[in-house]
Amino acid sequence: MRSVPIPVDTSKLAITCVKNPRPRVLNRDTGEIKTDKDGNTVFEVTVSVEDEFGRIELVKIATTGEPPITAGDQVSAVGLLGYVWEIAGRWGISYRASALLPQREAAGV
Repeated sequence: MRSVPIPVDTSKLAITCVKNPRPRVLNRDTGEIKTDKDGNTVFEVTVSVEDEFGRIELVKIATTGEPPITAGDQVSAVGLLGYVWEIAGRWGISYRASALLPQREAAGV
């Protein structure tokens, strides 16, 4: 089953990088790193997301190429999409952004 991407409105979210970006590992045994269709490395960033009501969740966001952010940075998730998935009765949402930028640099994007 192929998931349909759902655009995420980030206008009322405060996103903070809590763990430095790292390449996404596909196979822990072999160390194989995930790449996109063009062969670029996919990075995974753990962030905290706070909504307008003060609720906070930790999520991982994937993006192609190493984002110029570090732990503690306020982040803008450009083109953030959510993908609902289900495997063997379990389900979740995975997130992908076209770019993860420090909030101060994203103002012009």
